[in-house]
Amino acid sequence: MADQKALSVMKSAGRTLAPAQDGDADLGPFAHLPGTWKSLPGRGWNMIALPFEKGTFKYRLLMNQYNETLKFSLVDKGVPNRGLALGVPPDEADQFLVAIDYEQTIEQISAEDSPDSGLAGKPGLAIHHEPGLLLQMLNRTTDGLDIARLATIPHGDSVLALGRWRAHAGAPSIPTISGLPIGVSTDVDNNPYLAPYKHFIDQPFNGLFDPAAPNDLLEEANKGLTFSDTTELVFDTTLGTGGIVNIPFIVKQANAADMKSTFWISEVTDEKHPGVVKRRLQYSQIVMLDFFPRRDGMPGLIRWPHVSINTLEKVPA
Repeated sequence: MADQKALSVMKSAGRTLAPAQDGDADLGPFAHLPGTWKSLPGRGWNMIALPFEKGTFKYRLLMNQYNETLKFSLVDKGVPNRGLALGVPPDEADQFLVAIDYEQTIEQISAEDSPDSGLAGKPGLAIHHEPGLLLQMLNRTTDGLDIARLATIPHGDSVLALGRWRAHAGAPSIPTISGLPIGVSTDVDNNPYLAPYKHFIDQPFNGLFDPAAPNDLLEEANKGLTFSDTTELVFDTTLGTGGIVNIPFIVKQANAADMKSTFWISEVTDEKHPGVVKRRLQYSQIVMLDFFPRRDGMPGLIRWPHVSINTLEKVPA
């Protein structure tokens, strides 16, 4: 929640639109995002199951290693949402927000799929572009949901994910996640339907990426670092009024049903360069794609985790 004095100053100043400045206290949890971030070499990883006609599987498991550029460039302060509230003075009935825009572009380093489709693509292929906004609700929040992410994806998806943030000393607490589908037996050694997953578990993609434990690579990227502080942003489309809206083809073929993403923004020093302080951003994101009937006797569709993880550093201004 915003400092009441800062909120009062913002109300008096009115709505302002200006280039984002690193360290701007009005941005709250987003204060250190302004600028350009680049992924550390080889640290971007993506995994997605896609409908595909070949043999008995009807799907292929695609792995990508990627480079990413993430830019935060414009801030919209004092954005008003007008409202009424019984027993509240008129000047306190409105909600105010701060927004920072972002643009994410991703380029493929290498790719492999199982079964081999011939469609994985070559190095340098543009595989993702996403313009969006991050919002902080400064007052009049609901259920403690004080941040939001609005994303637009050219495949035909519009995302509203709500969430909460927290700041703490030290390193991020990165959870263990699984990329195995929900709605089938996850015994990869004895379930032939998961042969594409077993392929990459037995032979990790590029010798590193294991679909059963993707976030292990985020932990590995943090070895040898000292973390002074971390701000954690959690966004989830299943919270509050969040959700994903997709074009008809997406809904019919492989519906993007929900998304959860966590960002960790940290100040770090490297034991090899103890005097150099850097800003680091890591994220772990899972989008659930729903397609094909479940195979465990339960109603509904199989949920296929589309996992993306990366470790980025701020480019010096």
